[in-house]
Formats: sequence, C-alpha cells, structure tokens
Amino acid sequence: MTADHATELGEMFRLLGDPNRLRIVASCLSQPMSVGDIADTLDLSPSLTSHHLRLLRSARLLKGTRHGKQVFYDLPDCHVRQMLTNMIEHVTEPHDVDEAITEGEDP
Repeated sequence: MTADHATELGEMFRLLGDPNRLRIVASCLSQPMSVGDIADTLDLSPSLTSHHLRLLRSARLLKGTRHGKQVFYDLPDCHVRQMLTNMIEHVTEPHDVDEAITEGEDP
C-alpha cells in the first residue's frame, strides 16, 4: 500500500468514525434514500445530514443520483457495502470468544 493510499483509507475510516456519518451510510444499505428520509429516519436536521453527505460523497463512501428535484444516496459499489455489512455482523455477533479469553480459557 502506498502512502497516498494509506492516507486516503485513513481518511475514510476517520469519516466513518463519526456515529452520525456511520448511521447515514448504514441507512443507505438497503435502498437509496433522500436527504429528508435520512434526516427523518435518524432524527437529524436536514442541514447536518446534508453536511455529512457532502463529506461522505467526497470520500466516495456514498453516491448521489438526482431524480427530479431530489437526490437519492446509495452506496457506490460492492466494496463499501461488503465492508460495512461485515463490520456490522462483527459487532453484533455473540462475544463468546472474548469471554473465554477474559476467563483464561482456550477459545
């Protein structure tokens, strides 16, 4: 990995480190959503949502597609979708291995 790629990847993870931005990207996993729908679903102001969407679009973590007067946001490709889906599965799976290590047992 080049230094430029590492910087770009680090910036993507920094952007996803904000809980609201992470929730915005996750909300677009199942279907494209408009700014208003995202704001309503996540109980965020439309202006804050738009600000986060601008950052996520510039990092290529989301893409926007205009339909009439509205822009719908979706994940740009399978790479982002797969990474996010895998990480969601990881944090929601049972923690049996962690408990075994904590208790001094073999996993």
